[in-house]
Amino acid sequence: MKKIFALMMVTTLMAFTLDPAVAASKKANELKRQATDQMAKDTLTELYKTREQSKAFFDGSYGYAVFNNVKLSLMVSAGGGQGVAVDKKTGKRTYMRMGTAGVNIGLGAQKYQVIFLFEDKKTFDNFVNKGWQADANANAVAGTSGLNAEATFKNGIAVYQITEAGLMLQADISGTKYWKNKKLNKK
Repeated sequence: MKKIFALMMVTTLMAFTLDPAVAASKKANELKRQATDQMAKDTLTELYKTREQSKAFFDGSYGYAVFNNVKLSLMVSAGGGQGVAVDKKTGKRTYMRMGTAGVNIGLGAQKYQVIFLFEDKKTFDNFVNKGWQADANANAVAGTSGLNAEATFKNGIAVYQITEAGLMLQADISGTKYWKNKKLNKK
C-alpha cells in the first residue's frame, strides 16, 4: 500500500511540475508559428512590390511556401531556415524547416527568403510530404539586389528569391532539403 501511495504522490507531483512546462512549450510554439506567418506575409508583400508579375503567378497558383534562410560559405556552404507551406484551397498551413550543404568556391554570408509557388495540388503535396531538393547553382549577390532571373512554372513550381542582406560570391554544388517541422505542426 505504501508503494502505491508513493507512486501516486510522485505521479501527481510530476503532473503539477510538468504542466507549466508543457504550457510554456505550447506558447513558444504558437509564437514561432505567428512569427513565421508574419515573415511569410511580409515576404509576399515585398515580392509583389519588386516583381509585379509575381502577383498574377500567386493568384493562379494552387499553393505556396515561404522560407527565411541564412547561408554561410567558406569552401563549404551550409545553411538553414524555416517557413510555412500553405494550401490556398483549404487554408491548411504546414510549418517546415530547410537545410542546405555543399562544397563550393566561395566566401560570404547571405540572408534571404525563398518563395515557392505551386501550379497544382500534386506538386504542392509532393513538396510538403517528400520535400524538395535543388542541386548545382551559381549566383552573385551583393547587398540587397540579387541577380536572379524572373521565375516561371517549371515542373509545377515557380521559385523567387529575395535577398535581405549580405555579400556572397560563389559557385557551388549543394543540396537543399525541406521537411515538416514536427514541433510547430503539433497543436
